[in-house]
Amino acid sequence: MTPRHWSWFGACSTGSSHIKAGAGCQDSATCIEVPRSQHSALVAVVSDGAGSAEFASIGSRTTVRSFGRRLVEFARTAESSEPISEEKARQWLDEVRDRIFAIARAKERNPRDFAATLVAAIVLPDRLTVCHVGDGACAVRRKGGEAWEVPSWPAHGEYASSTYFVTDDPEPNLRLSCWEGEFTDLAIFSDGLERLALDFLNKSAFNRFFDPMSAPLAKLPSGRGRALSIQLRSFLDGPQVTDRTDDDKTIIVAKRVALP
Repeated sequence: MTPRHWSWFGACSTGSSHIKAGAGCQDSATCIEVPRSQHSALVAVVSDGAGSAEFASIGSRTTVRSFGRRLVEFARTAESSEPISEEKARQWLDEVRDRIFAIARAKERNPRDFAATLVAAIVLPDRLTVCHVGDGACAVRRKGGEAWEVPSWPAHGEYASSTYFVTDDPEPNLRLSCWEGEFTDLAIFSDGLERLALDFLNKSAFNRFFDPMSAPLAKLPSGRGRALSIQLRSFLDGPQVTDRTDDDKTIIVAKRVALP
């Protein structure tokens, strides 16, 4: 059996503005370690449903499940050095859109009522690929490195507080980032945490935000850290975060705990 090489934890927290409006959390996320013949791969996906969309939570869940499934299938079958092409990523996005559009038809609603973003990352032994539509982001750290890097920056739309969604017409504004190398740490998060995690002035990640989150994973066995996930949820619900953002907040933090 292939050894598991990753540990991770994550949480979703409902924003105070959503609580006041009587709405639930519209973010969705998943993290899966995929066994391979020699080395496992990590798949992490976060989707943020648009606050103005009535069925945003359905849109984000559908996006995470559908796109995540395709990334897992790719991780199981791809050669170690095989990149994800833009054509393939757009094909997967089309499948997400088809599912959302079918749900919209069944409810007799417009697809934009299910609008959601996408930040999806797959870490193979020798490369990282990020598929990104809209805001939110991921940060990574290379083997032997200290600084966290941001492969794909949040994309904001033409107007203030606007962004792009997988349901956009005629097609989503997809950005595909492929980086070669060995990566030991990953954090993927929705836009509710952008201002805490990213330095927009210098276009860089705040090490002081990610380092304390990643450090406890070095002491854990592989797999999901459930106790850390509970602690993370408390942190996201606490005043250190809610005093700075009233939006939904989701983050997954992962560390490669056993390198070959």
